[in-house]
Amino acid sequence: MPTLTKYLLFAGALLILAGIIWWLFGDKLRWIGKLPGDIRVENENGGFYFPIVTCILVSVVLSVILWLVKRFF
Repeated sequence: MPTLTKYLLFAGALLILAGIIWWLFGDKLRWIGKLPGDIRVENENGGFYFPIVTCILVSVVLSVILWLVKRFF
């Protein structure tokens, strides 16, 4: 099986797993996207939202998971 196909299947499996986790534990994960440090600017014409701290947290968690996968497999 070509390498790209394996990566796409792995990415799809991860997305399905993330969706199942979100579906099962969504009510307990409401804090995601509302952390201190996330930038939110709102006025009468609209708003702007940039979850910088949430992005950093997700990046660190994914880096640790991928490091563990690479280390043990």
